[in-house]
Amino acid sequence: MDTIAAYAGLFAVAFLAATIFPAQSEAALLGLMTLDRYPALALLAVASAGNVLGSCANYALGRLLAGSKRLQRLVNPAHRARAEAWYRRFGKWSLLASWVPVIGDPLTIVAGALRESFAVFLALVTVAKVGRYLVLFAAHQAWFG
Repeated sequence: MDTIAAYAGLFAVAFLAATIFPAQSEAALLGLMTLDRYPALALLAVASAGNVLGSCANYALGRLLAGSKRLQRLVNPAHRARAEAWYRRFGKWSLLASWVPVIGDPLTIVAGALRESFAVFLALVTVAKVGRYLVLFAAHQAWFG
């Protein structure tokens, strides 16, 4: 049961960290890796899956926002305009920055609102999110062997 709770907790934190809710998936992943009780690849897979699915939830939220005038009023117009300008300037490739704190989550929402192809969205966000966790894994291995 302890193992299931660890993986479920990591998945939940990684999912939340990819949404508009504040959470630290990196700390959870590194903490579990440091315990050395769980296979690192399994932890990377669970964290990546949770983080990518959280970004998919943002994408869906963006699609909803784009179609609802009532929901659009909930979003700060200046923030929305800045995220849309960034996305229009760099296009789909800006999704490679989806892992970056503060700007990554709005980018995934804007991608949905601007109706980016879901297949392109999923591929680029997966590369970004998994890549970030692989860098963390490599850093952990360098520090702790």
